[in-house]
Amino acid sequence: MLATQYDPAFAHLAPAIAVDEVSHHYGTGEARKQVLFDNRLAVRPGEIVIMTGQSGSGKTTLLTLVGTLRRVQEGKLTVLDCPLHQASDRDLVQLRRRIGFIFQAHNLFSSLTALENVRMALELQPDRGSRRAQNRRCREMLEAVGLGDRVHAKPSSLSGGQKQRIAVARGLVHQPEVLLADEPTAALDEESGRQVVSLFQRLAREHRVAIVIVTHDNRILDVADRIVKMDFGRITRDARVGEAARIGEMLSSCEVFRGVTVRTLTELAEAMHAELFPAGTRIIRQGEPGDRFYVVRNGQLTVRREGEANPLARLGPDDFFGEAALLTGQPRNAHVEADTDVVLFSLDKAAFHRAMAERATIDEEVRSTLFNS
Repeated sequence: MLATQYDPAFAHLAPAIAVDEVSHHYGTGEARKQVLFDNRLAVRPGEIVIMTGQSGSGKTTLLTLVGTLRRVQEGKLTVLDCPLHQASDRDLVQLRRRIGFIFQAHNLFSSLTALENVRMALELQPDRGSRRAQNRRCREMLEAVGLGDRVHAKPSSLSGGQKQRIAVARGLVHQPEVLLADEPTAALDEESGRQVVSLFQRLAREHRVAIVIVTHDNRILDVADRIVKMDFGRITRDARVGEAARIGEMLSSCEVFRGVTVRTLTELAEAMHAELFPAGTRIIRQGEPGDRFYVVRNGQLTVRREGEANPLARLGPDDFFGEAALLTGQPRNAHVEADTDVVLFSLDKAAFHRAMAERATIDEEVRSTLFNS
């Protein structure tokens, strides 16, 4: 597992969305165009995943496959324990009632009021309740998105941002277990956009809704648990924001990485792998060549030399080891053993030396600038 995907808070949860080697194309014969290539993605209940990437990178196509708006052509795709690649039409109809979809194009009925447009989502539910209960729920949702005073307005009298907020209310009114949103804040000002994403956060935290947001809006990146980037039909980045930031802080506190740019620290964080070692494991053996650099995420370790009773050091969270052999080219000079179950983030030799080369380059540039200025 990549270190930036490690999170014990979500690791025990089965995915609400599981994408496994999913590919997709449009057209046939000479007109065939491949738009998705062997994608893998897991989104767990309570997670907010923001998906970014250039236009045409496949984000919306993947979202519509997850939302059952297109049939799976290649690979496996499971949503709320329903395997979409094997599902019948009946299965898909039942599953859609558990999914909320917010479209970029609004897709409102022009002849219906705001309340009636929102109520459409409730009327598709098997346990939709009475009309009075439906209307009360719809009013609550419209108030939640700041449109409590426009419940009887029709789309023709509303701004683009107001229409978008109706689409948001419609996507949430039936209390979905999975929410898929395509540019939900694109037409909203900063205040309205913040109101909407705060609502998303509340749904994720309080109701464990799995949320995937396709967006180019960098104003809302702070709500993401993970940021997924797509390039030319492939997921090229899948990083947990909080963990990536923590790894960057851990690395920046290591003397060996002092002077390395924030960009490189981020790249190093994304190159690190998370490994679990049970108590009693000898992680590094004295005399072996150095091939990895380690940072302690969780647990306690002891450093000791062969034949010596007293340990050289005790290591815990945020401590690091393994850099000496990588810097000198000499064999490991001590054993490192896990006293408890330990989670370590490790960096291979090649990535470590790339960072060292960058640090040296920066140092040379600073010296040259100071000398010539």
